[in-house]
Amino acid sequence: MNVQLLAHTPNPEEVIAAAAKLCYAKSDIQGLLDKLTPEKTEAFLDHLASLGHESPIEHVSFTFGIEGVSRALLAQITRHRLASYSVQSQRYVEKSGFEYILPPEIEAIPEAKALFIREMEHDAEVYTALRDILVKKHTADNLAAGMNEKDAAFAAGKKANEDARMVLPNACDTRMIVTMNARSLYNFFRQRCCNRAQWEIRAVACEMLKLVKAVAPTLFKNAGPACVKGACSEGSYSCGAAKQMRDYFKSL
Repeated sequence: MNVQLLAHTPNPEEVIAAAAKLCYAKSDIQGLLDKLTPEKTEAFLDHLASLGHESPIEHVSFTFGIEGVSRALLAQITRHRLASYSVQSQRYVEKSGFEYILPPEIEAIPEAKALFIREMEHDAEVYTALRDILVKKHTADNLAAGMNEKDAAFAAGKKANEDARMVLPNACDTRMIVTMNARSLYNFFRQRCCNRAQWEIRAVACEMLKLVKAVAPTLFKNAGPACVKGACSEGSYSCGAAKQMRDYFKSL
């Protein structure tokens, strides 16, 4: 797994403070910004957080590069709809010899690990064999339709990927670029940093939180699962480790 913060709104905390202050100020925008010292910005963001006033934090966004994760994770992260996603396509990118994500619980049991790896290798063999059969068929069709050899083979490969990908497993690796505004990130962290979240997306969420805390520490100092700032939201499914979670995310 590799998570990078590729870009973010410049001076995110100052932008949020100015946006919130603008609602109640006669001053022009530049005047608001000029008066915002780091101390005033921090104090005002703390005040916003205490009020639960979150709409101003939508003005700043963060863009992440995420690699070495599974298609199973992709299915989960895209449920967070207030975000933008660009994902490596299995339709346009050939996945012969694909990398795969090995779950820690499976890796910890030699018998399970051996079985898992064997299945991944088998899936890769089937994918390649299917794709070769389809490429041969589509190339012949393209040539018969009057295409030259180079174009016929190229088009056949892309078309073959469409159907061969159906045998690729959830463990197959993917990469993506994801952009969320700060309010969406707060919701994402609340759900996905929780101990109840699936291990892979929790690891990604915690790494994302670590990265945004480095550039906007006041904005994200209370971000994380629900128990960081208040009561656990999982009810009877609570992990029962709220204190440990608060300590962990405070030091993240």
